[in-house]
Amino acid sequence: MAALIRRIISTAKAPAAIGPYSQAVVVNKMMYISGQLGMDPASGQLVEGGIQAQTTQALVNMGEILKAAGCSYENVVKTTVLLADMNDFSKVNDVYTQFFSTNYPARAAYQVAALPRGGLVEIEAIAVLGHLTNAP
Repeated sequence: MAALIRRIISTAKAPAAIGPYSQAVVVNKMMYISGQLGMDPASGQLVEGGIQAQTTQALVNMGEILKAAGCSYENVVKTTVLLADMNDFSKVNDVYTQFFSTNYPARAAYQVAALPRGGLVEIEAIAVLGHLTNAP
């Protein structure tokens, strides 16, 4: 049986991992992106401005990781959104649609007891590397 190849994706344009994990891992054509908080990559601090600012920054961070692997938001097929407060769901959606405007990825959203560093939102994703063609 042929060995599968694992490639670690890392970029300084997204926050460094704050624990023993990688920003993303690619196995064959599947990329698993670790949860992204609304952290500024330069300072390592959560951005100010509430849920919408943190959601924007989390998705910008995800975009930088996608770029480091040679793809874009179009390659994302599944996301998971973790919220400190489910009442922020519609505000997160308002920002989310600025990054995913067509062919939305599958998604789950949960309210959690707490997020690292006191974050308000964390978003993880699964992407497929390569050119995707949409079925009619």
